[in-house]
Amino acid sequence: MSKRRPIVAVVDDDPRLLESLEDLLESAGYVARSFSSAESLLVSGLSGLDVLITDIGLPGMDGFELRDLVKKARPELPVFLITGRHEIVDQRRAQGISGCFRKPFDAKVLLATVSDAVRDRENGGAS
Repeated sequence: MSKRRPIVAVVDDDPRLLESLEDLLESAGYVARSFSSAESLLVSGLSGLDVLITDIGLPGMDGFELRDLVKKARPELPVFLITGRHEIVDQRRAQGISGCFRKPFDAKVLLATVSDAVRDRENGGAS
């Protein structure tokens, strides 16, 4: 019997970033699910996800709005934001996230953070 691989959803409107994050996560043993918009993730559904990584600056629903919806539906789901800009200046808007990465980010740090979040969830802790 094999252990279930954790599922990490990534939402970003940059197809190159989606592809490289998908490759990175898959190489580390995760199942990566990529979405080009918040709406496409929501249509797919949140069940089964272990971690969500979303860009802040998305067309349509932005990363903060997505975080708010996700936290209502799945409050235990770790949500990490990524950004190429300086959107996280308002600490009030940053509440309810598990972490934030500025582009370009260190792949090893991102993987370590995802690993910690998955381990915390498996151990019943809240991230």
